[in-house]
Order: sequence, then C-alpha cells, then structure tokens
Amino acid sequence: MSGHSKWATIKHKKGAQDKARGKLFAKLIRQIEVAAREGGGDLSANANLRGMVQKARDNSVPAATIDRAIKRGTGELEGVRYEAITYEGYGPGGIAVMVECLSDNRNRTGADVRSAFSKSGGSLAEPGAVNWQFSRKAVMHVDGAAPEEEVMLAVLAGGGEDLTRIEDEWQITGPPTSLVELKAAVEEAGCTIHSAEVELVPQSTIAIDDASDARKVLRLIDALEDLDDVQNVIANFDIPDEFFEELED
Repeated sequence: MSGHSKWATIKHKKGAQDKARGKLFAKLIRQIEVAAREGGGDLSANANLRGMVQKARDNSVPAATIDRAIKRGTGELEGVRYEAITYEGYGPGGIAVMVECLSDNRNRTGADVRSAFSKSGGSLAEPGAVNWQFSRKAVMHVDGAAPEEEVMLAVLAGGGEDLTRIEDEWQITGPPTSLVELKAAVEEAGCTIHSAEVELVPQSTIAIDDASDARKVLRLIDALEDLDDVQNVIANFDIPDEFFEELED
C-alpha cells in the first residue's frame, strides 16, 4: 500500500477536498479544456474528454461550467490555452516525485514547482530521472462496505490486477485500458464507486521510518498540491501507520 494513497484518503475523510472545492473545480475545468482541444468536443468520440466530464460531474461541477470549458477547448469560446507539463524530482528521504501540471505560462509554473521543492527539502530532477519508477494504471476507490469476495469477482470480471484495503475503502488497480470495463463490472456488482481514473502509480515504495522525515515529505506534497497549475502529485513514499495519527494533527 502506498503511503501517499493512505494520506490522500485521510485528507479526503477530514474534508480537505471540500475546503478546496474551488481549486478542485478549476483543475477539473482545465483538464476538460485540454481534452476537448486535443480530441474534439464530441463525448462519444473522445474517450479522454468523456472521462474528464464524468469526473467533473462526480465532483458536482455545474453542467453549464462543463459546457463552457468544452467550448473554450474547441475554440468556440475565447479562453486561455493550457499545455501539459510534467516535472520530476526528489523529496526528503530520497523519494521520487512526479508533478503533472496544466499551465498557460511554462516559466511561471517551473519557478513555482522548483520553489516548492527547494523550500521543502527536495529538488527538481532532469526529465527521465525518476519516471521509470512509475507506471500508468487504472485506479478505482470503492466503498469499503462492499464484501471483499464480491469486489474481487468484479475485479476479475473487469480485467483488474489488484485489490487493496485502505482505511474504509477498497482500492482496485488494473491496466490503463481496463478502466471502462472495471467500472462497469464494479457498478454491476452494486458497489459504490468513490473515484475512478487512470493515474501514475509507483512500482515500489520507499519506507519513511522517521517522524520528522515523514512530516517533511507530507509538507512537500501539500506545497506542490497547493499550486494552481498542479493537477496531480505522485510519490513513492510509504509512511508507517503509527505515524499517521500524529501527522493528521
């Protein structure tokens, strides 16, 4: 189990995502605009856009806001043009960090990401230095009330690879191409899906056995996630359970 996955689950339970709903909306809207620009505004023909729109709907983004974002992406409405940029770096304890951004100003975004790393005891790395430590997977979080046997049968039916218990959720992973089939199989089994998307996953993790180092790692992750241009932060740390109660405070 990835320590970063556990930390994300804890923050969700504590309501941190609700407090940052405006920031979340802005990130989802950017993703929709880029997906529409790259693949067109037809949901039936653009699987990436269809996934981004569903994610926005799941997070209660208004339909009119989604529609305007699609039109900005296709050029029907004027708007800022965003480009996808990925930064790689190292954090405290030698952890590997991937930072996925959507930006309208590469210089500003690069400076912000570099500053977040340096102020939190990390450093940027050259492209390709750490990305080999990650692979892209379909990742789904399902309500933990569902019986393990039923969830496992759905995972097998949908072409998934792994089922893990994290707090009060089930985390399902599989090949990136399996997301649609996995989601359909889990829904057919009557399970409640909390989130479902394709994302980077660390191939292995680095244990952080010191509470001070753990605090520094989470400070870096939070600093990066707070940046407006940052969409996702993925890292390969694993923090022992006994640290989390203290760190939550």
